[in-house]
Amino acid sequence: MPASVEPSTLYLVATPIGNLGDFTARAIEVLKAVDCIACEDTRHSRVLLDSYGISTPTTSLPAFAEGARAEALVQRLRDGQSLALISDAGSPAISDPGERLVAECVAGGVRVVPVPGPSAVVAALSASGLPTSRFHFLGFLPRTQSEARAMLDEVAGLSATLVLYESPRRVVETLLVLKDALGDRPACVAREVTKLHEEFLRGSLSELHATLSARGEVLGELVLLVHGRTAGARWSEAEVSAALAAGLARGERLKTLANEVAKAAGWPSQDVYRLGVSLK
Repeated sequence: MPASVEPSTLYLVATPIGNLGDFTARAIEVLKAVDCIACEDTRHSRVLLDSYGISTPTTSLPAFAEGARAEALVQRLRDGQSLALISDAGSPAISDPGERLVAECVAGGVRVVPVPGPSAVVAALSASGLPTSRFHFLGFLPRTQSEARAMLDEVAGLSATLVLYESPRRVVETLLVLKDALGDRPACVAREVTKLHEEFLRGSLSELHATLSARGEVLGELVLLVHGRTAGARWSEAEVSAALAAGLARGERLKTLANEVAKAAGWPSQDVYRLGVSLK
């Protein structure tokens, strides 16, 4: 077996998110050397592999079948094979297939080795113009607005920059959901990062919503980034509601609770009280 890979080892290999020139030399070497490559979509991956003369056998590991197929792959690893996992773009297991497979490998004592490379999250964050010292990755928001709002309520108070993926078909609606849940914060839409039509749109959530709404059709892969909550910033209605709900659940008196929340949130106390009454 070539020296670049070891038996009974799963390699998580990052692939280009757009520009093929971003493929690392180590990634190419590993993919040529392993016994098999598990792909999110073998047809999609074959284009990339052929571009670099990688003829290693492949097998399919789509998200919908990962649970059913992971056990067989783990057994191949236990039998001494070396395997690589790649997604359609970027790092596997990050909002892509792989999380279940990695967990089963770890539980079974199988070695897992990352081969890092392109990442849409890091690339978009670095060029967004938003704070980069701390960030919170949300992946894709849930499909329903109620579930999306519940997730955003959990992170509304974070000072870290929020990063999420979204499809071009849903981005206009999602920008409104973000504004309603978080307030009209500074944000960035990173579109087609590293590709020919790469674009960074920056502004408030309402400004970005207006810009993309005017286009009619939005195309390409998207990363959305939203500024974290700043000290002293006025709370969104979702944040106030969450604080009231938590206090009421603890049995606190609404009048006292409303005054405390209003002071912290920068809201008039009567508005907070009325919102609390509606929650009761």
